[in-house]
Amino acid sequence: MLIGLSAAAILFVVLAFFAIGPERVWRLAGPADLGPVAFETLERRTTPNDALACPPGLCRARSDREPPIFAMPAAELRQAFARVMAAEPRVERLAVDEETLTERWVQRSRVMRFPDTVNVRFVDLGEGRSTLALYSRSQLGSDDMGVNRARIERWLDRLAAGP
Repeated sequence: MLIGLSAAAILFVVLAFFAIGPERVWRLAGPADLGPVAFETLERRTTPNDALACPPGLCRARSDREPPIFAMPAAELRQAFARVMAAEPRVERLAVDEETLTERWVQRSRVMRFPDTVNVRFVDLGEGRSTLALYSRSQLGSDDMGVNRARIERWLDRLAAGP
């Protein structure tokens, strides 16, 4: 009888979770937007739930991958990045700072809708070249099972592949 009641309670919680909507439930953990970052002074998390792609000399923190240099000015790289984002599911642009060439996005996981904040900074290198820095981090959990790293790898690969 106790097992039956426990199973019924679990089923009720699961059904309520999906009836209310995962995104509304996760609001209890705080806003999905984890805010801006300063790449120059960024400190990585001690838990394995973030990923960083940063060009040499910009970030003090350890980078998981060095982003490529693109044969286009930063403004064009931003447009190319916008096209990559348009093809991504469950993403929302939260903030744009034209002065610092930064943007902030949230991408949610497919089933549970866990929110991850992604900060991007476009870096103009002059002579028609640019690169970018990407920092992706989870709001919930202490281990993302490589999701943030896979995300920045996928986005950088799509940018490098071109239109």
